[in-house]
Amino acid sequence: MPFPQFDRSQLRILPLGERIHDIHRDKILNLPEGPRIPFEHPALPTLAERIVDAAKNDRAILFICGAHVLRQGNGALLIDLMQRGLLKHLALNGAGAIHDFELAMIGQTCESVAKYVSEGQFGLWTETSRINEAASAGQRDGIGLGEAIGRMIEDEKFPYRETSVLAAAYRLQVPVTIHVSIGQDIIHEHPNFDGAATGATSYTDFLILTETVTKLEGGVFLNIGSAVMGPEVYLKALAMARNVAHQRGESIRKFTTAVFDLPNLGTDLSHEAPKDDPRYYFRPFKTILVRTVADGGESFYIQGDHKQTVPALYDLIDAKSAEEV
Repeated sequence: MPFPQFDRSQLRILPLGERIHDIHRDKILNLPEGPRIPFEHPALPTLAERIVDAAKNDRAILFICGAHVLRQGNGALLIDLMQRGLLKHLALNGAGAIHDFELAMIGQTCESVAKYVSEGQFGLWTETSRINEAASAGQRDGIGLGEAIGRMIEDEKFPYRETSVLAAAYRLQVPVTIHVSIGQDIIHEHPNFDGAATGATSYTDFLILTETVTKLEGGVFLNIGSAVMGPEVYLKALAMARNVAHQRGESIRKFTTAVFDLPNLGTDLSHEAPKDDPRYYFRPFKTILVRTVADGGESFYIQGDHKQTVPALYDLIDAKSAEEV
């Protein structure tokens, strides 16, 4: 006997026009020309140099980003790097795709969880659920979720699509992959959510990401503000890529990783923290900074706010690439 299931047809779904938005596009955008909040870190020039070198040598340049990276207005900077071949693959979680979609559609995003969960309205907005339509179309056409959402934004000419990383990636044919945990995103509440379609398209994106990781030797992987999805997806992709590389007598060992985040991890980042230390359970530390670079790679930790760290890195990449011309 199957267990009872919630009947989604009972839900009241309201238009986005009735939502109070916490983030407005014109107040957050970081543009290539500035202005900037000053930020310096000794690892940033090294990362910029290695990214430019990886682009020159056609090696992987992979950024996995949490949703706050876009919420802090960095989309235009990521797009510029994609256009110039200095970012070859961007990976986001489901929330990142939602913020990019809403910003492209209405120039606003983000709602007060405290307000709307109290009212039983959190996440239940009509237009955002169109992402579920994109997933179904993507499953039908055999493409990944990121490409499917970017195609919808671009083909339907959303008014603010010029700063959508998903639309830009679709135009440029650069992979932006979406890695979803079902039940974690607001669009999973909606009656039109199809778990099979989202699962299929997100898994396609995982295989696309894994193919990128096969080119990580001599490349660069940055995990920016993703505490769980980024390190976990990267770990499995790297295991798969190394499995095949070993069969071919090849290796994926000498590459650069970096974590951009807020916690203070201390000064010794060459060894993972012991299990009785809370830092042990911060996955980017043990996975990205220690374990996966232990046999030939190098890692860096940049502590700071994404509205400062990402533009600072962008400016150094821009300057270094100009030197190479």
